[in-house]
Amino acid sequence: MSRLLSRWQQPDEQGRTQHITPHTAGWGYVGFDVYQLREGQRLELPAVDDERCLVLVAGRATIDTPYARFPEIGGRMSPFERSKPWAVYVTSGETVQVEALTQLELAVCSAPGKGTHKTRLIAPQDIAAEARGKGHNQRYVHNILPEDKAADSLLVVEVYTNEGCTSSYPSHKHDTDNPPNETYLEETYYHRLNPSQGFCMQRVYTDDRSLDECMAVYDKDVVKVPKGYHPVATMAGYDSYYLNVMAGPVRKWMFTWEQDHAWVNSEEYQG
Repeated sequence: MSRLLSRWQQPDEQGRTQHITPHTAGWGYVGFDVYQLREGQRLELPAVDDERCLVLVAGRATIDTPYARFPEIGGRMSPFERSKPWAVYVTSGETVQVEALTQLELAVCSAPGKGTHKTRLIAPQDIAAEARGKGHNQRYVHNILPEDKAADSLLVVEVYTNEGCTSSYPSHKHDTDNPPNETYLEETYYHRLNPSQGFCMQRVYTDDRSLDECMAVYDKDVVKVPKGYHPVATMAGYDSYYLNVMAGPVRKWMFTWEQDHAWVNSEEYQG
């Protein structure tokens, strides 16, 4: 199995199914965890130096920190309802208590924090939505924590791609610390498939092909992107959702298209 692929695991005693740290990923910025909690189950996250963004992928919860309380948040019971999510930004140095009010699928995104910004609720009305692409390269995006919203390091977005379409395409990369041309951003993809027995394909590769891996990705798996291009292709009959987390030394999403495929962005391309 690819070292870039983290398979879903049965929930541990805390309900955790994914656990990715900078140490285990071999990089410096992005951490990512997923919890599947039963109704009534409680989760306590210790204080850490990182800032965190808690995304309610599905379900409802009450979330508390030492200085803020967010009662009865959440709405959608599945990400494939395609309604905007609820999320909570948690500044560095704060503990977090989560009480699941229903079955809860909770993503915890983390990256280095400076304590610059206060803990706050990110409600659906705070999240911009946009359609990108055309033809068989269309996707629909919810910008949960984009670069124009307050955070020290984190960038968080969720993306929907219909069956038979590509996404994160034309191939692009953000692995060079060279702003304003390109920024170095590590990235994780948390994949969901509908129906859940499906799979999609994701390739991660560099220009010199020193890294070139193609993975069959199943429901609730995570793909790590330390560098290179990273397109996704869906299969007939199965719609795709993924939650992206990015972070690096500069909190800007500046990327480079792969030259061979950039023409797909042109007016001549009909899909």
